[in-house]
Amino acid sequence: MLQPRALRSSRWVTQGSSWQQGAAAQQGAGNASKRLVFLFPPRAAAHGNVFSFFFSLLAVNTYLFMMQAQGIMIRENMRTIGAQVYEQVVRSAYAKRNSSVNDSDYPLDLNHNETFLQATTFLPEDFTYFPNHTCPERLPSMKGPIDVNMSEITMEDVHQFFSKDPSIKLGGHWKPSDCLPRWKVAILIPFRNRYEHLPVLFRHLIPMLQRQRLQFAFYVVEQAGNQPFNRAMLFNVGFREAMKDLDWDCLIFHDVDHIPENDRNYYGCGQMPRHFAAKLDKYMYLLPYNEFFGGVSGLTVEQFQKINGFPNAFWGWGGEDDDLWNRVQYAGYLVTRPEGDTGKYKSIPHHHRGEVQFLGRYALLRKSKERQALDGLNNLNYFPNVTYDALYKNITVNLTPELALVTEY
Repeated sequence: MLQPRALRSSRWVTQGSSWQQGAAAQQGAGNASKRLVFLFPPRAAAHGNVFSFFFSLLAVNTYLFMMQAQGIMIRENMRTIGAQVYEQVVRSAYAKRNSSVNDSDYPLDLNHNETFLQATTFLPEDFTYFPNHTCPERLPSMKGPIDVNMSEITMEDVHQFFSKDPSIKLGGHWKPSDCLPRWKVAILIPFRNRYEHLPVLFRHLIPMLQRQRLQFAFYVVEQAGNQPFNRAMLFNVGFREAMKDLDWDCLIFHDVDHIPENDRNYYGCGQMPRHFAAKLDKYMYLLPYNEFFGGVSGLTVEQFQKINGFPNAFWGWGGEDDDLWNRVQYAGYLVTRPEGDTGKYKSIPHHHRGEVQFLGRYALLRKSKERQALDGLNNLNYFPNVTYDALYKNITVNLTPELALVTEY
């Protein structure tokens, strides 16, 4: 008759020790009954050593992770303390002499390092404006999170609402009267058949830009014809047409379905290109990937000309914002983003109505560097039809690939 495995084994291993079968084994088993002991057959000894090594390695990794996490927490606490100290210094300085700002709300040029300062450098409520001074960037009127109303509204209702403000001129041109605008901003909006989205955008964006004391105007660049939508080429057209009106110094490239959630997301430009829409609700307020540059972005006129504008070769949706990222990098720029929740946006739901995805985008992106000097502002041709609305200038163009031919590269 087959014996139980415990009786057939000639040797046992318990916690790394060997037992001989017989009286010694029975005695050991009796002692083991008084305590919890794990027994392994001889062949399991090697496996036991592997398990011990594995758990030891896991413990080391856990310890290193905890130490790294503690280091991150210490660094974040130091940054928070530094920001709080900076806030006290800035507010004390302004409380003593807010009339000597010298055209800036920063004592030094800190635009390149606003990551940890943005939430703490807004001016106090009693700050005094001077008509002959440049408007500060961080104003008391900028409160932070704003109520976003995504419900549909007609353009007629929006017109009626803003008709009460005589400072808004034809084409949506506005500038502050209590200080000199720091930036003259052209808002460029690529457009096709999104008539219900446009009034929702204006309802939120116009009051926000007024609170930011920016000089601005809106350019709705509408694509006619049957060609696939070319967002990038429309931006190039909008830039050319906007520069005919005024010597703008800041360009905002703004999708019609992106609504800002925070009025401290300052729509001015800086020493580096800016990606404003860093956190979209449709992406769970997470950055899809580090090179993401879509939705709302901003460049100075000088920066935009240096990178040769947007590419014209992206027909259909997708890829043109990645190409813009590449152009910015090749020109030696870095991309900045708002800190924390300042860059939050809500996106009006849509499904690229009838627009096709551009399947050739990856092939073009692989040649971004070679194409940059050949495809952009310098090979752009178009024939615009310009009309004026009370709130924007409409530029309608029928785009075709023949209007932006690219030589071999």
